[in-house]
Amino acid sequence: MSLYRVSAVQMVSTYDVEANLRSAELLIEQSAQQGAHMVVLPENFAVLDSGNLLHWGQQEQASGIFTQFLSEQSKKHELWIVGGTIPLLQTPNGHPVDEGRVRAANLIYNDQGELVSRYDKIHLFDVQVNDSQGSYKESKIIEPGDAVVAAQTPAGLLGQTICYDLRFPELYSALANRGCVLLTVPSAFTARTGQAHWQALLQARAIENQCFVIAPNQGGQHSKKRHTWGHSMIVDPWGAIIAQYESGPGLAMADLDFEWLKEIRDAMPVQQHKRFSVVMNP
Repeated sequence: MSLYRVSAVQMVSTYDVEANLRSAELLIEQSAQQGAHMVVLPENFAVLDSGNLLHWGQQEQASGIFTQFLSEQSKKHELWIVGGTIPLLQTPNGHPVDEGRVRAANLIYNDQGELVSRYDKIHLFDVQVNDSQGSYKESKIIEPGDAVVAAQTPAGLLGQTICYDLRFPELYSALANRGCVLLTVPSAFTARTGQAHWQALLQARAIENQCFVIAPNQGGQHSKKRHTWGHSMIVDPWGAIIAQYESGPGLAMADLDFEWLKEIRDAMPVQQHKRFSVVMNP
């Protein structure tokens, strides 16, 4: 196929959901104007408010506020949207989430506004970080997913992951084993952990799996205690950063060359050389 243009959208989302959606709308429009075929939004693009995730999950269930937005935007601009994360009160099979919690769901919409895939964040950020917030415990408000998910797109098979997943290479190996050529990592990496590990982890996942990695991040000061790293980037299968946006709202855009990806895999067939297999839930 010809070059496929992707846009990694960086935001500085706050507690103001309406403002977040307006910002996302503007950045999606800018992506479309610059010829993007696919837009990838960051984690928590619409709701960066841990204390109110359940409330907004209830609002989504009642009105479809987030899913309707994603569907309308993808159809309006005739592009694919990988929708960061939104809070949902049901699992993919329709069962209710544990009382008091939500699923952090990554939804993909095609260029006709149709939902084509859903991935629920598996690895939850329960850690101590020496920053202004100090500690994070996502499992208090989020129920983890348990399924590895890849979506068929015009660019090829896309492996869906979210933020803290990035530290677990076995997930990416499982996606590569399925034939993924793209890996998306919508994130809200903290400034402290991002400065230390963000770039290195993204490059490692790209190199070891010979995939393009599209990683939109939150990037700025959200509140007195919450500061994210930014540096949204797109990394090629050789580990080179081919697009990056450092701080504040903006876009990292790149044209992906899948013929070149094939050349890399033919010259160095890493997948065929593997001596160990990864066993994960289907």
